[in-house]
Amino acid sequence: MEAPTDTRIAGRPLVGRSVAFWGMSATLGLLLFASSTPSPLYVVYQREWGFSDITLTSVFAVYALALLASLVFAGSVSDQIGRRPAIRFALIIEIATMVLFAEARDVGWLFAARIAQGVATGIGMGAISAALIDLQPADSPRRGALMGAVAPLTGLAIGALGAGLLIEYGPDPTHFVFWLLAGAFALCLLFVAAIPDPVDGVPLRVGMLRPNVEVPPALRVAFLATLPCLIAVWALGGLVLSLGGSLTAGVIGDDSHLVGGLPIFVMAGVSAIMSVRLRNAHARATARGGLAALVAGLAVVLLGLQVGSIAIFLLGTAIAGLGFGPAFAGAFRALSNQAPLDRRASFVSSILVVSYLAFSLPAVLAGAAVTQLGLHDTADIYGIALIVLAATALPLSGQLRDPQSEVAAQPATA
Repeated sequence: MEAPTDTRIAGRPLVGRSVAFWGMSATLGLLLFASSTPSPLYVVYQREWGFSDITLTSVFAVYALALLASLVFAGSVSDQIGRRPAIRFALIIEIATMVLFAEARDVGWLFAARIAQGVATGIGMGAISAALIDLQPADSPRRGALMGAVAPLTGLAIGALGAGLLIEYGPDPTHFVFWLLAGAFALCLLFVAAIPDPVDGVPLRVGMLRPNVEVPPALRVAFLATLPCLIAVWALGGLVLSLGGSLTAGVIGDDSHLVGGLPIFVMAGVSAIMSVRLRNAHARATARGGLAALVAGLAVVLLGLQVGSIAIFLLGTAIAGLGFGPAFAGAFRALSNQAPLDRRASFVSSILVVSYLAFSLPAVLAGAAVTQLGLHDTADIYGIALIVLAATALPLSGQLRDPQSEVAAQPATA
């Protein structure tokens, strides 16, 4: 199978492009698996160490803010030094992060671990997402962007469920899972040394670590049109990951740690499945349908909280998941495949910066609001605001273009 004409393979890879592509997809999923693993543990740490709800959401948010900083300053560095060195550096930091979590003694350790994890995930996501587009098969130009959206969602889903199961039934839940993940990332580190690198990189210089998040002029209108969609989708993700366990315990009254991880598992899992099922649909159609499902799902979530039903609450997260994945995947696919090779990581970083700002800042505001309004009222206000934002994003999604679909739809000429 031929490589795309703008892709250069540097070094001497020990594995082929196909193996490298799927290995990098798994590595990206594992990064997000690790990022969601602490979420069901927050209520355990909170009970053991006695910190407040605002501290809980702040522990969550510093991860996203550190991730943002790494995207802004180093998210595009793989365009210059190569994909392999950037991914390798991210994995080394991630292994150190897992050790911090495994040895955590108080909430200060959690802050340190989440900050380090944000840095590792930001560098890793930018480099791996770009590498997936570089390494995708020439006859399947959507696959890289698709896996750039599906792999993180799959990792989030499995990480939340796995952590919930370990907390409920496994040994030493606040330590064992992190040692397992440290070993898994060590294996990923070995694998990265064997993959082809599409970028003929140069040695890292301090001057490269500067803000370098850009949107190519030709893509600015489409990028601006997707902002409400990205914000609505990821603000919902931030709410579920930071306060999902607290909502099931504090509002619905089910304090099972497994149930606390189910909202994340259901929403992210359904999102990943639907993103794959709709992979051949036009980006505009998947974004519009996704936003409509997001509105419906949020309405059902609020109903479940109102009547105190875990079944209705989880049904709402499932419906929202029908929208979360397709809406993000459609927007991501429509934008990322149009970026040139030498700006690909910086443009992907731009998309992720917006996504993670929406992921973190509303969750911090929600944590602060909980102390004044209570958990239930805060969730109601948050949910209604997201419904309004998603409804606003619907007409703007008409600006999305999907070059592959449009080319495929054109009749052949003689």
